[in-house]
Amino acid sequence: MRSTPHYNLEKTGGQAKLSLNGDWTVHTLDHVEPELRQQDLEGADRLIVELSDVGRFDTAAAFALDRLARHAGIDSIDVEGGSSGMRHLIEQAQALRPEEEGWARQKSSFGMVDLLERTGRATNHFTNEAVNLLAFFGETITSMAMVIVKPARMRWTALFSVMEDSGLDALPIVGFLSFFVGMVVAFIGATTLEAFGATIFTVELVGIAVLREFGVILTAIILAGRTNSAFTAQIGAMRMRQEVDAMQTLGLDPMDVLVVPRAFAMVVMTPVLTLIAMLFGIGGGAFVSWLALEINPTVFFNRLQDIVPLQHFWVGMSKAPVFGMMVALIGCRQGLMVGGSVQSLGRATTQSVVQALFAIIVIDALFAIFYMELGL
Repeated sequence: MRSTPHYNLEKTGGQAKLSLNGDWTVHTLDHVEPELRQQDLEGADRLIVELSDVGRFDTAAAFALDRLARHAGIDSIDVEGGSSGMRHLIEQAQALRPEEEGWARQKSSFGMVDLLERTGRATNHFTNEAVNLLAFFGETITSMAMVIVKPARMRWTALFSVMEDSGLDALPIVGFLSFFVGMVVAFIGATTLEAFGATIFTVELVGIAVLREFGVILTAIILAGRTNSAFTAQIGAMRMRQEVDAMQTLGLDPMDVLVVPRAFAMVVMTPVLTLIAMLFGIGGGAFVSWLALEINPTVFFNRLQDIVPLQHFWVGMSKAPVFGMMVALIGCRQGLMVGGSVQSLGRATTQSVVQALFAIIVIDALFAIFYMELGL
């Protein structure tokens, strides 16, 4: 026999506590849902749900509680008591966060207070993401160091598989795009320098731009869109199918099995791809110089060798392992954060690509400042 659900709501300061009892299921929820809709949690930034006295609890009740929290602008629900299954249902409901008619979010205002609130939330979210990424970086470095000390822990099959998928298979697109970027740089340089009668300096422009910046940046951006998203989707799909939980049950560390091979593969293959990008980029510049400026390829490469210092090549190559590690870290971390829904997988993949692109630009700017201070 089903027990009628009841609840008791207590608000103290910025905290609201909802104590439930009885059966909270799709068959009994109609007794309390209309009243629950009308509850005002304004001013509360934390919702605690007490489930110790709850009998039955299903997905409909979890969504009802989540919608109550969303309506009040509360991001998450703190659960006390109840079984692990009840808590898991509430976590899934929060991960899905559906938009339904009749449960609209609070109307957005456009005043100064609202602007400051949204700015604060965005800043807090950015800070938390940066701290969590740094913690994940430390954990990854520790796992990689353990693998170096004990090579038997390395998953060699996974390592070479990732090197092939993310490295060798990316060679055509990296080379193709780098060739045309080199052509564009040479064409812009020729058009600009022609007004000063200095078209021969197009060689230096192409050499320095491609070797120092465009080769490594273009490679990193391609990997952020291609490989980073693939890492997130692969690991996220394993999370959805509970394969990661199965690994832990078998005593396998997901860091050793999933993250470390991908991190090592990216650190090794990104410099290789960067080198290919540099060669094709310079080749594209030489091609345009030959056709548009009548600079013979022999003259082009001799001047490139004599005028452009080799330090620009090493500056570009020094960035490649860092970018590769960052792409792998962000892709794997977002994959491990995927919940049990398709929506969370899509959201994590999008966040992964955006974060990787943002990190690449920021790190490249820091490298530029660092090398400028060193005079390189």
